[in-house]
Amino acid sequence: MHVKLSAFRTRTAQHFATSHKGKPSVMASYPRDIVNFQLYYPEQGQQDYKRLNKNLLFYMNERKCLPDGLLIEELHDQWQGEYSILEQKHGFIQWIFPIREHGVNQYAHPLQPHEIIAMRVDGRIQERLYTSYKLMLNFYGMRLDDEETGRLSRSSDHTERYANLVRSPHNYLRITRILKSLSELGLEHLNIGFLLFVLAEQSEHGQLNTRGIKSSMDNFWVGCIRDDLDREAVETLVERVRYHGLRFTREYYQRALEARELSRSHGPELEEQGAHDDESSSNSEPPAAEEMPDIPRQSVEPLG
Repeated sequence: MHVKLSAFRTRTAQHFATSHKGKPSVMASYPRDIVNFQLYYPEQGQQDYKRLNKNLLFYMNERKCLPDGLLIEELHDQWQGEYSILEQKHGFIQWIFPIREHGVNQYAHPLQPHEIIAMRVDGRIQERLYTSYKLMLNFYGMRLDDEETGRLSRSSDHTERYANLVRSPHNYLRITRILKSLSELGLEHLNIGFLLFVLAEQSEHGQLNTRGIKSSMDNFWVGCIRDDLDREAVETLVERVRYHGLRFTREYYQRALEARELSRSHGPELEEQGAHDDESSSNSEPPAAEEMPDIPRQSVEPLG
């Protein structure tokens, strides 16, 4: 079956399917904690403490988080839209978005491999993870429109929430944790929806476009995608916006997510089509910017 796409969607889908084949890894440009995450924490090896199961029990709604003393469903019900609580309290984030790293909350423990396995296959836990994600998206001025693609839009009070995000840099660290946790627990596609939404807000509307947010996004958040092809495709889009003048609009955002879905279901066809297109267009005009061909990643100055 031939996949019929516009030039933009075809190029984008090909990029998600075949991005940077045979090129060296770009992970060296990320901080050590991001590289360790991408490589599944090689220093930890197969370390798994079976007696540690607080994260699993919390998401089973059987154990309360500390120091706040709430079950996961109580937290979801009581803290939805409670922006002051979500801003001022800090211990809860390690419970609702556990990762395999130590945090500052002495009552929580790092996510264990056996917990990851159990949480990935439990449908009720997966639903609660989506609810946790929506809770924090609302806090940041966003909402989840499509769970399958991860597509976001602005919430009704996004102006106030965006302003809070801009002036509260500790939330940038929270977002890094959120993206790592989603990846660990089988929901990495949501990371792509989040990152490209922020990119569209920056590119089309000049929102969330501060130096601090862009630095965290380029150096940390994008690196929280373990899938090499997905990460490299997002890296290229970010680079096109930052350094090559691409105007990444809301429309392009939706098309990019659609193209990724197409690449997942029709990857081999798109790769074959891309090879055919490359042969037939070898003597043609260079592609327009919005067609997004492969571009080598430029190094980004690390955070100080």
